[in-house]
Amino acid sequence: MEMQKMGEGECTERLNGTIPDSEKASTLEDGYEGEESAMMEQEEFLPHIVTKKLSQFTDFEGKTSFGMSVFNLSNAIMGSGILGLAYAMSTTGIVLFVVLLISIALLSSYSIHLLLQCAGVVGIRAYEQLGFRAFGHGGKVVAAVIISMHNIGAMSSYLFIVKSELPLVIQTFLGLKERTEGEWYMDGNVLIIIVSVGVILPLALMKHLGYLGYTSGLSLTCMFFFLVSVIYKKFQITCSVNGTHYEEAPVHYNGRNTTVEHKDDVCVAKFFTGSSETAYAIPILAFAFVCHPEVLPIYTELRRASKRRMQNVANVSILAMFIMYLLTAIFGYLTFYGNVEAEMLHTYIKVDPLDQLILSVRLAVLLAVTLTVPVVLFPIRRAIQQLLFPKKDFSWLRHIVIATCLLVVVNLLVIFVPNIRDIFGIIGATSAPSLIFILPSIFYIRLVPNEKESQLSKSKIQAACFAALGFIFMVMSLSFIVADWVTTGRSSVGGH
Repeated sequence: MEMQKMGEGECTERLNGTIPDSEKASTLEDGYEGEESAMMEQEEFLPHIVTKKLSQFTDFEGKTSFGMSVFNLSNAIMGSGILGLAYAMSTTGIVLFVVLLISIALLSSYSIHLLLQCAGVVGIRAYEQLGFRAFGHGGKVVAAVIISMHNIGAMSSYLFIVKSELPLVIQTFLGLKERTEGEWYMDGNVLIIIVSVGVILPLALMKHLGYLGYTSGLSLTCMFFFLVSVIYKKFQITCSVNGTHYEEAPVHYNGRNTTVEHKDDVCVAKFFTGSSETAYAIPILAFAFVCHPEVLPIYTELRRASKRRMQNVANVSILAMFIMYLLTAIFGYLTFYGNVEAEMLHTYIKVDPLDQLILSVRLAVLLAVTLTVPVVLFPIRRAIQQLLFPKKDFSWLRHIVIATCLLVVVNLLVIFVPNIRDIFGIIGATSAPSLIFILPSIFYIRLVPNEKESQLSKSKIQAACFAALGFIFMVMSLSFIVADWVTTGRSSVGGH
């Protein structure tokens, strides 16, 4: 009875976000692979009846500062999706876009709250282990597969940007008017291999995710430069450049040449608008805020970790990215209006291919997406280790081999799959709502004991509605993607 009361008291402390002094340890590295992870598998994942002491995050002490954690999470949120936000605004209008952006940001913050609550209840800070605790081995597999699918898609989208943009940047630097065929330094496939081996792999071999805080800070600086350039270009570019009016020029989008029909108002900002492409605005915005696979690894390495402290990290990161997203979308849209392309950099290049500022921006974006790949790789490696080596001690050989194999797979996808956008569409339409809405909600309903919150409590009803919203979002996204395939033969939605 004494042991039971002690266990119940500690469980209550955890639910309140505090850690017993006797158990102040921090987080387990990549994949929770130590002996304590084995004990966690064998002892922690027991029925809800508390018969023995629960370990609170039994691993090494987190050493990553609050600021570095914000950099890492912000870098995980920031993705190639920022290049498509101005296009999303052009399909919805300014007011509807702002409402959607605010809604997605708030929902993402609430989703992270649910995730942290689950981690606090069971004393685990690994997404896959939460799945195991909630639904057994099947839940663990599903969580690991969804995380891997989403992050592999995100890594592929980043390397696709490198593949398409880096040869053009080199061409501009060399002063070539046409792309030289046969030269290795102009071959995007060769360049992504060089970048993967020379830059990404060394960073991906870091033992702790917290060490990437400095590269994350540099990546965010590059994207901030991109934002400043977008704002500056708004006051430099008018709706008529070199005598060529946008409304008279063909617009190239998704491999199709179309002509703007309403020439009189093409350079007028619209507060509300709608078209067949409006349905893609919600997926684009949702994908832009997916950072959930990285939340628990960053929580794992946070110094003086607590639920409140990690929630503050998430809120600051989401707010910072919300501001960057909003400013980028507004000024990008007010520069090109209805002629902004799905990838905004291409629109600037059409205006002036030799613009030195835009060349610098392209370099900054290339650097930013390259430095983001290692951060995205960490959760995939953690998921693989949770599935295949849950009871193994940390091994440098395994650490290196998994990272190398992942980069090989992603490089092969980028090289040999000619149209990766359809794959991104399916992965994004299934993984994004699962990671933002569905999994955190059902984990919360399943893991929070009924003694603490009944099934009909306000919090669990909200979580159930949140999961239902995720299912609706998934069905909508898949339906529009399939409809787009039927009508055009390709997807309009990219990855994160």
